Amino acid sequence: MSNPYDDRSPYGQSPYVTAPITPDRPRMFNSTTAHILWVLLPIITISLGAAIPFVVAAVKGVVRPWVAVAYGAVEIGIYITSTAMPDPQAGGDFIGLLLILLVVVSATHTGLLDSNKIRIGK
Repeated sequence: MSNPYDDRSPYGQSPYVTAPITPDRPRMFNSTTAHILWVLLPIITISLGAAIPFVVAAVKGVVRPWVAVAYGAVEIGIYITSTAMPDPQAGGDFIGLLLILLVVVSATHTGLLDSNKIRIGK
């Protein structure tokens, strides 16, 4: 029996040595157009769809599920707070600020889903 790691092997180099290296995690976006559309989703829906990119990313294995749960909990919490207020004039500005912050943070985080420099939640 011959040694598969021997350079003098009549069959050449082992196929396991030349096999391509698989990426360490899956990618969220397949194209630039998909990237732009996913980033625009939280902006266009005025944060109603802020958790959707993270749910899809969690299903694909790009991020951990707790990230999607956190975005969903924050989104639902903001909307429950906004509808449960007895006087909309009293806290309307604060709820508006929270919605704007959720839009900005979720759109930015969606744009960074395929970044290799960011490791939190991946």
